[in-house]
Amino acid sequence: MILLFNIGCSHAQSGKVLLKTDGQGTKLQIGGKDFFINGMNWDYYPIGTNYTFILWNQSDAFIKEALDTEMALLKNMGVNAIRVYAGIPQKWISYIYTHFGIHTMLNHSFGRYGLTLEGTWVANTDYAETRTQELLIMEVTKLAQEYKDTPGLLLYLIGNENNYGLF
Repeated sequence: MILLFNIGCSHAQSGKVLLKTDGQGTKLQIGGKDFFINGMNWDYYPIGTNYTFILWNQSDAFIKEALDTEMALLKNMGVNAIRVYAGIPQKWISYIYTHFGIHTMLNHSFGRYGLTLEGTWVANTDYAETRTQELLIMEVTKLAQEYKDTPGLLLYLIGNENNYGLF
């Protein structure tokens, strides 16, 4: 997994998100204070559903109830950041941060599970192929531009186990 930090963007989380490097190493900081990520991967699937269920396609009332229940549990566990795959609306990133103090790490799969290239589904991503490179760079650039000033957004993650299953 490649980490792409949201460096230098001002957010509602009381300051800029920065990487600070000194003689002791590199640290993530928010508003000038060291920030240790105590995070986890998070998604929501009600009992009886599977991977086809998408929380963000539900009503706002349903989403709010799910977030209120789940994020309260995570906050009680000491979680301060969640990894969520691209697709979460900005308003829910801000809601999670504002109501629970939990930051979001937004993850683009970067072609790991296939992609649609010029209208055709390609199950095995060929990262050496120029059209694939252009598509993926365009997608993550668009994602970064769309979410860049979202309160509660901590950083972007690019990829998920993209070194597995290469052809």
